[in-house]
Amino acid sequence: MKDRKKLEDVVLAAKKKGIPIRIGVNSGSVRGEEDGHEKLTTLMVKTVLKYCEHFESLGFKDIVLSLKASDVPSTLDAYRSIAVQCDYPLHLGVTAAGPPSLATIKSAIGIGGLLSEGIGDTLRVSYTGASELEVKAGYDILEALGFHKRQGAELISCPTCGRCEIDLVNIVEQVRQRLPGDKKHLQIAIMGCVVNGPGEAREVDIGIAGGKGFGFLFKKGEKVRKIPEDRMVDELLEEIAHMA
Repeated sequence: MKDRKKLEDVVLAAKKKGIPIRIGVNSGSVRGEEDGHEKLTTLMVKTVLKYCEHFESLGFKDIVLSLKASDVPSTLDAYRSIAVQCDYPLHLGVTAAGPPSLATIKSAIGIGGLLSEGIGDTLRVSYTGASELEVKAGYDILEALGFHKRQGAELISCPTCGRCEIDLVNIVEQVRQRLPGDKKHLQIAIMGCVVNGPGEAREVDIGIAGGKGFGFLFKKGEKVRKIPEDRMVDELLEEIAHMA
């Protein structure tokens, strides 16, 4: 809002009703013609602080801040900078991040990176697409960082390198599709080789470490039995069905 009087009317009305205000600056809208020489993130921070000072002069401090850029480095730079200059809550996001495939990566790095440093209080994932996918991605970021209780079972599986001697991709996909919905808090490892497989399988609730056409089943850190490849999916799911 460029009109100072109208802005003050909004602030005073919010103050009277006890409604918080988010001061949000986006990289695409903050730069004017006279600001061409200034670093973008410096300009974003200066703009936010200027608005904060104005709000505070009206006796209003119920404020949340956001400084969203459309690229990850600028987003990280802006939020890190503002975090050491004030104590207002920060609303995180990478704005105009693009379609889900790209926006997921940018948001995971930008939002997740800041959260891992202890920066941020709320978040918004920005997709060019369905808003429910944004919510799901936000939860996934929080779950990956351990900030939110996992809503579903966690499947851990390895990339298919030259040591893999089972049809790992097909096995993982079959398990994912047939996994019971009530097994929400299990960690399940499906690994393709005998090098990293046994260690990963021992560390989770239940797992398989593949060999050549077979796999060893591990449960709660103990090796249980050897399973032929064509029985892996069925026997793993049978074991999972009996787990609390």
